[in-house]
Amino acid sequence: MGTEGARTDRPGLLLDQFDQAREMAKVRLTGLGDAEYLWEPVADCWSIRRRGEAVTPRAYGPGEWVIDKGAPDIPASEYAEVARQAAGGMTIAKIADDWSVSVARVEEILAHNGAPEPDHVPVTTIAWRLGHLHSCFAGQWEWTFGERRQEPKLLVDFTPSADLGLKRFWALIDRWRDSVGAVTDEQLDTVGFSQYPYGSDPDDPFITVLAGANLEFIHHMAEISLLRDLWRARFTTGE
Repeated sequence: MGTEGARTDRPGLLLDQFDQAREMAKVRLTGLGDAEYLWEPVADCWSIRRRGEAVTPRAYGPGEWVIDKGAPDIPASEYAEVARQAAGGMTIAKIADDWSVSVARVEEILAHNGAPEPDHVPVTTIAWRLGHLHSCFAGQWEWTFGERRQEPKLLVDFTPSADLGLKRFWALIDRWRDSVGAVTDEQLDTVGFSQYPYGSDPDDPFITVLAGANLEFIHHMAEISLLRDLWRARFTTGE
């Protein structure tokens, strides 16, 4: 991306970053087929499945197909954020409620010394990663720009069709981008402009929420791109 015409204002920086990531992702997802979309490269993957075939305790979705979701916990990658929240005055009870964990679990994390051990996280399919992103952005749109009443877990009708899943996903992402593009400077600084109930959105300035949404989009699209590379290379052998 060239520097000519690049914006340096606060919303411009975030919008340009999101736009570039979205353009790159659309190229990388061209030609995605159903077999690749649902490919489970290792045993015990998380994916989207028929409701009666879910393998995780909190799989969710409004229709026949649901997305895997495990027991609630705070991953090691979020320990520092938990510490920042506590240092900033958020109560342990509020942190525990945001993460759906016990107060004792938050206290354990806050008492942790040294570098945390890496999480043992499941490998997830492209369908899961896209479904997870779709669910997050649908929920944040509803609870920021929408009516702020619909349960986020019921907003996305998951599908085993890569074509249909992508069509629905990009329509939602375009709606998110249009809404974010109209946000004012005052709204960027407004604490609680987003009331998305899963996480700390109601306690954060909206510019922080936007930065987090960009990060979520970028890192999951990077994971999807790697899975596409592995899919193409799955029948080759190294020297």
